[in-house]
Amino acid sequence: MTSTLQISQLTKSFQSVEALKDVSLTLGLGKRVALLGHNGAGKSTMMKIILGLIPFDSGSVAVCGAAPGSAGARMQVAYLPENGSFHPALTGEEQIRYYLSLRGESPKLAMGLLERVGLAHAARRRIGGYSKGMRQRVGLAQTLIGKPRLLVLDEPTSGLDPVSRRDFYDLLDGLAADGAAILLSSHVLTEVEARTDRIVILSQGRLAAEGTLAELRARAALPVVLVVTPAAGHEAALAAAFPEAAGGEDGRLRLSCEQAEKLPLLSRITAQGGKVADLDVIPPSLEDIYSHFSRRDGQ
Repeated sequence: MTSTLQISQLTKSFQSVEALKDVSLTLGLGKRVALLGHNGAGKSTMMKIILGLIPFDSGSVAVCGAAPGSAGARMQVAYLPENGSFHPALTGEEQIRYYLSLRGESPKLAMGLLERVGLAHAARRRIGGYSKGMRQRVGLAQTLIGKPRLLVLDEPTSGLDPVSRRDFYDLLDGLAADGAAILLSSHVLTEVEARTDRIVILSQGRLAAEGTLAELRARAALPVVLVVTPAAGHEAALAAAFPEAAGGEDGRLRLSCEQAEKLPLLSRITAQGGKVADLDVIPPSLEDIYSHFSRRDGQ
C-alpha cells in the first residue's frame, strides 16, 4: 500500500449547508500535507470524517486501507486537537501511562514519550498546573503511542513558544522520515511553508488548490519582488535606471515582475555593477498564494 489516506470525490452536507463538495486527496507514506482554509472552509469536517466521527454523504475514504472509524483504521491513526482536555489531578506521566494502557502498550514507555516532546522535567507535576503549551505537548506525546501511520493534527502548535514550535516540527520531520503520513491544519502559514511537502487549500468546501509550494506559485503566477539597495552616492543613478521602481523611506528600490521576466530584470540590475550594494529576491509567500486562491473562490 503506497497511500495512507485516499479520499475521492468526498461530499458532506449539514442540512442546507454544503461543508464539502467533491474533494479528492491522496496522502502517501512519509508525506507531510498542510490543510489550509478559512474558518468554515471544511477542514474540521474533513478531519472528523477521516477519524470516523461523522459519516459522509458520497465519495470514498480509505484510511490505511480501512474504513474511517473501523478498528483497523483506529489502530493506525492518531489525532491531536487544538485544545486537548486532560484530567487536571493527574501528572503528565500518569496521563500518558493511562493512554498507553488503553492502547495495550506498556505504561513504562510514558517517560520516553514525554522526553521526546520535551516534557520529562514536568512529568510528575499535575496537569492542572501546566501551561497551554505544556498541555499541548502532553497531547503530542499521546499521538506518538503505537507508532501511528497517520497523524491528523489540528492547529498543533497552539500555545507553543517559538523554540517549542521549532522542536515540534523537527519531531514531525523525524516521524515523516520513519514513514508516518501527516495531515496538519494550521493558520500559521509561515510555519508550514517550509516544513510540509504539499499544500491543500479548501475554500467553501471545495478544493481550491493542491500541490507543492513551487507548483502553487507557478499556478498563481504572482509577481516576484526584487529589492535593490543602492551603493552610497548612487541612489539617483539607480532610480533613473529603473524608473518603474517604487522607492521607500529606507532608500531601497522595489521592482515587481512576472516570473518569466525575473532573469532579464536581474541582468539589468547586475549590469549596474558597483552602483548596487545589495539585492534581495522575494518570491510570493504561502500567505500570498493562499490569499490568491481564496479570493479566486470568492473569499
